[in-house]
Amino acid sequence: MGVISNGTTLLDAGAIDSGIVAGSMVLIKTLTASTSGTLSFVHGASSVIFDSTYKEYVFKFIDVHPNGDGVDYSFNVSIDGGSNYNVTKTSTQFNARHSENNDTAASSYITGNDLAQGTGFQIIGDGVGAGNDESLVGTLQLFDPSSTTFVKHFIARINNYRTNDNSYDVFTAGYANTTSAVNAIQFKFGSGNIDTGTIKMYGIK
Repeated sequence: MGVISNGTTLLDAGAIDSGIVAGSMVLIKTLTASTSGTLSFVHGASSVIFDSTYKEYVFKFIDVHPNGDGVDYSFNVSIDGGSNYNVTKTSTQFNARHSENNDTAASSYITGNDLAQGTGFQIIGDGVGAGNDESLVGTLQLFDPSSTTFVKHFIARINNYRTNDNSYDVFTAGYANTTSAVNAIQFKFGSGNIDTGTIKMYGIK
């Protein structure tokens, strides 16, 4: 039995009609760390698509684990194919945290992790521990990076196991203040390597 709306067939025998445009989240590339100093997604390299094909790009972080203790996880973007990761950014960040022993339960604006027209890497994960059971997970969204009219907005939400046995839920938002097309992004810890972990890059139609 088909599904028909206003005279248009949407589903026929379980299949979506070929004329119907459906939204999609398309996996573009998966990178797996193995004592990696950085992980980068560069348009045109290793089958990475990072252009006007998609209006939004989403990066998923799965069990990203540092080999140094108490290190910050960060990203930066490039407008020259990864030759330089130094785009000017303005951002804001706050977190909610709770300790295993219930001594700490609070939320704060984190002035030390925001940027005001800074070109450095944007911290999105705070003080990640290096213990065998410590890591971070989360998502970064980057909107319309190929625009040559608007700045490039981003939103990140990270949950990480901090060195002080706290669960940190970190919220970061801001924009890369450039009207040039962004075509590369890089992730790293403030010191040491990304010991293990997976980053998945998706395009949103």
